[in-house]
Amino acid sequence: MSDSNFVDYVRIFCASGNGGKGSMHLHREKYVAKGGPDGGNGGRGGHIILKGSPQYWTLIHLKYRKHIRAEHGAAGSGNLCTGSDGRDIVLDVPLGTVARNAETGELLFEITQEGEEQILCKGGRGGMGNAFFKSSTLQTPRFAQPGEAGVEGWFILELKLLADVGLVGFPNAGKSTLLSVVSAARPKIGDYAFTTLEPNLGIVPYRDDKSFVMADIPGIIEGAHEGRGLGIRFLRHIERNSLLLFLVPAESPDPAAEYQILVNELAQYNPQLLNKARLLAISKSDMLDAELEAQTKILLPKDIPHVFISSVTGKGITELKDILWEILNQDD
Repeated sequence: MSDSNFVDYVRIFCASGNGGKGSMHLHREKYVAKGGPDGGNGGRGGHIILKGSPQYWTLIHLKYRKHIRAEHGAAGSGNLCTGSDGRDIVLDVPLGTVARNAETGELLFEITQEGEEQILCKGGRGGMGNAFFKSSTLQTPRFAQPGEAGVEGWFILELKLLADVGLVGFPNAGKSTLLSVVSAARPKIGDYAFTTLEPNLGIVPYRDDKSFVMADIPGIIEGAHEGRGLGIRFLRHIERNSLLLFLVPAESPDPAAEYQILVNELAQYNPQLLNKARLLAISKSDMLDAELEAQTKILLPKDIPHVFISSVTGKGITELKDILWEILNQDD
């Protein structure tokens, strides 16, 4: 995947600016031999800020920007002049970006809204000048504060795609073909396993100019939660989906067992995924006649609604979109 434009994980070093030091200055001018303290405060160090932007859907623009440093605050000066603040660095990131401390793995925050800003590294505070410490008992302080040091360290940025519906299935189950049929997305399609090597998003048009977003991730295989195959790398992308659409091809000898394997892999990765709404679609059902379809229905799990579809002939596609829309809006 070295030539892929889809980057959903970056590790970067960030350092905010140091605060400027306060000024230790005594007022001096003609005819004023012993003026009072007039040292100004230092400026704040620059922040490093993450800002949500719908113009980005990948972190590739940060992949080769490994070291990011903000400006230091300027020192204060006489005549109560405050030093200028260091310039903030604002990094635009796609919606769904998660920031973590690289050393501890601690979740710092998530960016999910357009224009949302979160401070990744806070700039150091500027030091107070000697004028700040003037009091009735200390009329001529001859000291000032140094600026506060900024924050630095390694951080991990992960992208979790924001979509309404997440497609889950084994490799070559027809997920990419379905996405290409119901949306304008054009994922790579081929008659071999692991055709999809990166997630794809598509906007699915619905009745009365309504729409919802569908995400396709690389196929999951048994043992994916242990690192087998490609699915484990992208399972985090369905953590934000409202609904999981399981695809099992009609040619499967045991649809219920295949569905259960997929469910078990999700449970091993993150048990909370099983709290999401689920729908089972039997893909490639143009291969079934009425008798075989009736026999397949008997084999399907009883605890999940199902629909037979064919992305080639269009069978069941309208019904599928109706069911998906109903489930997505059942709480409205």
